[in-house]
Amino acid sequence: MLDIRFVRENQEAVATAMANRNFPWDADRFAELDEARRSAIVEEEALQAQRNSLSKEIGAMMRDGKKEEAEQAKEQVRQINEQLEGISARREEAEEALHQIMMCTPNIPHESVPVGADEDENVEVRRWGTPRTFDFESKAHWELGADLGIIDSERGVKLSGSRFVVLGGLGARLERAIINFMADTHTENGFTEWWLPSLVNRETMTGTGQLPKFEEDLFKTKDEGYYLIPTAEVPMTNLHAGEVIDGDDLPLRYTAFTNCFREEAGSAGRDTRGLIRLHQFDKVEMVKFAKPEQAYDELESMTEEAELILQKLNLPYRVITLCTGDMGFSAAKTYDLEVWLPSYNAYKEISSCSCCGDFQARRANIRYRDPKEFKGSRYLYTLNGSGLAVGRTMAAIIENYQNEDGTITVPDVLVPYMGGVKVIEPRR
Repeated sequence: MLDIRFVRENQEAVATAMANRNFPWDADRFAELDEARRSAIVEEEALQAQRNSLSKEIGAMMRDGKKEEAEQAKEQVRQINEQLEGISARREEAEEALHQIMMCTPNIPHESVPVGADEDENVEVRRWGTPRTFDFESKAHWELGADLGIIDSERGVKLSGSRFVVLGGLGARLERAIINFMADTHTENGFTEWWLPSLVNRETMTGTGQLPKFEEDLFKTKDEGYYLIPTAEVPMTNLHAGEVIDGDDLPLRYTAFTNCFREEAGSAGRDTRGLIRLHQFDKVEMVKFAKPEQAYDELESMTEEAELILQKLNLPYRVITLCTGDMGFSAAKTYDLEVWLPSYNAYKEISSCSCCGDFQARRANIRYRDPKEFKGSRYLYTLNGSGLAVGRTMAAIIENYQNEDGTITVPDVLVPYMGGVKVIEPRR
C-alpha cells in the first residue's frame, strides 16, 4: 500500500507512475476524498475543543450554583455531540473510500524500471547457456511424459478436472528430487527454511497484496473464509506481520517449499497441455526482509540465487527486466528468469524476483528499529522470488535432456536425489 501522505504531496508523480502501469488512477477522486477527510478532522477537533471547554465550564457553574446556565451549557454539549456524530460518520466514510482506493492501487515502479505498455517492451538483461540443437525430432514434455508413464494428464482430469496432472513412478521421484535440490541449495547459501500452511486467512492474503484486488484468482473455502495460497510468499512474508524487527538482524533470508493454487482466471486456452499452467503446482520460494538501503542489492543477489539453480541444472535461460506495464501489483522492480523450452521454441518464465519496497510492509505492518540511525521504527522492504517453479523446471529438464530413444537423462546434480538413477526409461 502506498503512503497516503506521499500520494498527497506527489500527485503528479503518482499520476505518471499509474499511467505507466496502465492503471486507471482517478486523481480528482483521491483529492476529493482526501480533502473531505481532512476537513472533517478539522471540524471534529474544533467541536471537541469546544465541547471540552464547555464541560469544564459546566463543572464551575454547578459549583457556583448557576444551575440554569449549566443546563444551557449541557444543551450546547448535546448539540455538539449530535454534530460530531454526523461529521465523524462523514470522516469515516471518506476514510473507508480512501482506504479501498489505496488497497487497490499498485506500487510505484522504481526509477530504474523501463517504461513500457506490456511484455513486448520488457528489456533483456543477459543470457546464460546455449539452446540445444537436436539431431532428431524432439518432443514436448507432455508427450515424453506420457510415453514414459511419468506424467498422466488423463488421470489428473479424471480425479480433479482440467489443469491438473498426476505424476507417477520416476516422475513423482523427479518432482521430489527437484524440490529437495532447490531447498538444499538455498539453505546452504544462508536461507532459513520454513514449513508453512497452505490455507491462510484474509488478513494474510491482504498483507501481500492478493486481496482485495485479485480475489477471482484465488481458491477459497466456502464457510471458514480460508484461502489456498498462490505462492509461499504469502505466509512467509506475513510471518512478521505486526512485528518490529531489530535492524541488526536484517537482511533476513527465508525459503520454503509449498503447494500453490491458482484459479488462472482469464487464461482460458493458454498453456493447456503439460506442466506449464496448472491449478495446483509446487514451488520453492525465497523471501527477504531488508533495510531500504540494502534492498536492491538483495534483489540482485536473489536473482543470482535463482539463476544458480538453472546453472547447476545446465538449463539455458535469460533474465529480463519487466517494464512498468507488465509488473505485478506489489512490485517496485522485477526480474523474470525465462528458461528455454524446445516445445515452444522460446524462453518461458520460470521465476520472478521482485523488490516490493515498503508496499507490503505497510499493508502487513512490518517494521524495523535501528536506534543508531533513527528514533522509533520504520517500515522495512520486502522481496520475493521463485527459486524455482518446480513443474516448469521439470518440463525444462524433460525437454532439454531428452534422448533420441525417448528416454530422459537426469541432470548430474539430481542423480543423488534420484537414488542414483541416471536415466528415466519407460515403466515396465
